[in-house]
Amino acid sequence: MHDLIALTALGGTGPESCTVGSVSCRECPDIALASVAARLGHEAETRAALATLTGHTAPDIGQTSGQTVKAFWTGPDQWMLEAPFETHEDLASVVKRHVKDAASVSEQTDAWTRFDLEAPDVQAVLELLCNLDCRKMAPGAAARTSIHHLGCFVLCRSANVFSIYGPRSSARSLQHAIITAMNSAL
Repeated sequence: MHDLIALTALGGTGPESCTVGSVSCRECPDIALASVAARLGHEAETRAALATLTGHTAPDIGQTSGQTVKAFWTGPDQWMLEAPFETHEDLASVVKRHVKDAASVSEQTDAWTRFDLEAPDVQAVLELLCNLDCRKMAPGAAARTSIHHLGCFVLCRSANVFSIYGPRSSARSLQHAIITAMNSAL
């Protein structure tokens, strides 16, 4: 079939976005994801492979690193890698070629959805969404938290931009929670 049309996590043919006051929320469907877990005894080898792939050392607890391919810490010797989908559609295969048998790699692109929040005081919205002290998160910080009963990752891109990764199957619920917080933060 050649007439298939990809849908975003929210069910549209293009990303949804909304603005409430000075806060904007944008669905980001153009990201490829892969998870990496170092195998026992191969932690240093996995870190070295990730450094080659990302151009930076593998991030430690609560951190992100990388250039085109970026990694964020998800657990002991575990990371999620993200890259532009347009140039890294098969990110998991690329990662697997780098880490070889030192780590287990899983395709995650269709498992997660990403929303980017941007505002001069975006932390006010995040304070209503989760129990993280986002005002103390510097650019490059990452944390795992719960938002509206969902396990999520929050990444600080800059002082005014944060990304939230949540389960794709609950994208609409996560978006609802974000918009509710945006309205409440006014």
